[in-house]
Amino acid sequence: MLAPMAELSHRALRELIERFIPRRTPGETGPEYYSEMISAPALLSGGPFETWYLDGGPCPGRLVYQLLGAHDSSLAAAAALLDRRDCLGIDVNMGCAAPAITRTGAGVRLMNDIDKAGRIIAALRRVTKKRLSAKLRLGPSPDRQRPYSADPGTKAPGDGFEYLLKFCRRLESQGADLIILHPRFAGEKLKRRARWNYVEALRKELSIPIAGNGDIDGPGVMEERARKGPVMIGRLAVKEPWIFGRIHDRPLQRDRNFLEETALVFLDLLTLYQPPEFHLSRARRFFRYYCDNFTWAEYVRNKINREETLEGMGRVIREYCKRIPEEKAL
Repeated sequence: MLAPMAELSHRALRELIERFIPRRTPGETGPEYYSEMISAPALLSGGPFETWYLDGGPCPGRLVYQLLGAHDSSLAAAAALLDRRDCLGIDVNMGCAAPAITRTGAGVRLMNDIDKAGRIIAALRRVTKKRLSAKLRLGPSPDRQRPYSADPGTKAPGDGFEYLLKFCRRLESQGADLIILHPRFAGEKLKRRARWNYVEALRKELSIPIAGNGDIDGPGVMEERARKGPVMIGRLAVKEPWIFGRIHDRPLQRDRNFLEETALVFLDLLTLYQPPEFHLSRARRFFRYYCDNFTWAEYVRNKINREETLEGMGRVIREYCKRIPEEKAL
């Protein structure tokens, strides 16, 4: 699964990723894509950019819309609108820890109240037959509940698991079909390693699938995690848009200009599938991760960030690869 990422999980990135997925044989599917988080109140009020957030191309049947909101009434009304669209499912954001989100009572703040979270899932279940999921963190804080006691000899998760388990059981009982767990607490930054033992422990306790998300930073880690259950990939899929193609164990078709051409194609896709108001922010966010493919990543990023047009960003890429031609290839 491609994670829902603000300013990244839009159609232009999906189009780029799809270019690297081999033509499918019957029965073979591609990755699932999660949209950027869509504000339920903005969707209901007809926000000016909602059309772009709702663009389900190029493969709407594998797209999950992620909703953001703090109230069951508005979330359910928004879900009813999305239910009419061609999509795989609807997800509720219960994990975003950005202060601008949590101040509204949305995101990970919903994990403070098990009853309220359960009412939200129940309300959405009444209005949609699409797959219903929730993306979570471990919880508000590690001391929310006492540690979980696992069977002797197992690698037990630590503080907060009993609360997490109670929370997830409520979502399951109210109709959730899938839970995606980013195993960090609300206040933890990415420097703190994701606790995948919580994912494994939760899988043993619930009957619905549990997908894990966090610290999948290479194809080896991705393949190891995927053998145990569904995985969601975030920043790695931006740095390496070809990563999903590797799941099919087929060689990646590259030419000597591979890295340069991939960057330039993305800029072209932005002009096709995003409004002009989004171009610079989406391009800068993409290159924040994609530039890690270059030896002089920070140099390229800084030059790109100083540009005020997509054309200027493309020129930076071309000039860099001309000066250091060995950087063109992967």
